[in-house]
Amino acid sequence: MNKMRVTQTMLSMNTLRHINQGYERLGKLQDQLASQKKITRAHQDPVVAMNGMRYRTQVTEVDQFKRNLAEVYNWMDSADSALDITTQALHRIRELTVQASNDTFEPTQRANIAKEIEQLRAHIESMANTKANNKYIFNGANTMNAPVDTSKMNISVGDLPNYENGQLEVSFNGKVFQFDHAAGDTHTFVNGLETITIDVATNTVTHTSPDPKSNTTPPAMVSNSLKDWNVTVSQVGAVSTNRQAVEIEILKGVTLPVNVTPQNIFSNALFGDIIRLENALKDPSTKGEDLTKLISNFDKHIDQFVAERAELGARINRVEMVDSRLMEQEVIARRIMSNNEDVDIERTIVDLMTQESVHRAALSAGARIMQPTLLDFLR
Repeated sequence: MNKMRVTQTMLSMNTLRHINQGYERLGKLQDQLASQKKITRAHQDPVVAMNGMRYRTQVTEVDQFKRNLAEVYNWMDSADSALDITTQALHRIRELTVQASNDTFEPTQRANIAKEIEQLRAHIESMANTKANNKYIFNGANTMNAPVDTSKMNISVGDLPNYENGQLEVSFNGKVFQFDHAAGDTHTFVNGLETITIDVATNTVTHTSPDPKSNTTPPAMVSNSLKDWNVTVSQVGAVSTNRQAVEIEILKGVTLPVNVTPQNIFSNALFGDIIRLENALKDPSTKGEDLTKLISNFDKHIDQFVAERAELGARINRVEMVDSRLMEQEVIARRIMSNNEDVDIERTIVDLMTQESVHRAALSAGARIMQPTLLDFLR
């Protein structure tokens, strides 16, 4: 049986190869310990690399949704605060109206109340123009422009002919009447079956509405003459009518409108009723019963604010549940990613120390094998 001759060169080459392999294992363990990752290059383990890409995508999505939720909270908390402050202001206006409806109040006292109500109206206008993160939150998707322009409100009746058809609307009893037609000095505005007619020449206002006592179809109509302060004329663009929702993605494929519908709360009807109250208080001929009739309008506005705030609160509760869900998803996603990529530090340290011992032993053995020279064999 022939045996292969093992030469000194073969021993030296095998020793060097094993020593180099030991260096590679040491280098790999040192890289894992320094980076705390199983691999630093995709070719080291393609399966871990591919899974890592998917898991990192999940973690990145969760982080983005958490940033989106921060923006959602900013919008909703700002809106809720503005609605709360505005509701308080409306309660104060109602309280002052009840107080002024007492006929024992003199015209000067009512005029002083009108000054306070005027300041409350300015305060409500500032709430309507609330900004969050430099964006107007009560103007639909048009976040760069203020929703309320006070310069377009309270147009004088005598200035009606200076505006083109369709540019104006009238506020009366919490309703907005749109322009219908003009005939000479008479301008007509409608809201359903109700009509407001303004005669510029005589400065008279007439309100026509269905007779509640009528049983006929169509119903009989009844007309009442109003004082000139009973209606407020404003430009159509005085309060924005943008209804486009601002939606933010809170989960993958799930979006949530973060803004409230401004037309349900801030409108020409609201500001028109406040201006009507101011004008009524400034009119010395106003009676207590005239002011009493205005109270119900503010009750309706307050109810609208409460309803809108309740709807906003329901969405905030949903956002809080989504926030809780995202926190759980983040923990799960990061744990899965860690299990896939991260090394076991304790085990890696033990493997490194073991490999160092093996490497030293290999170096020691190699030194003994490669130590003899030709002179050593000739002795």
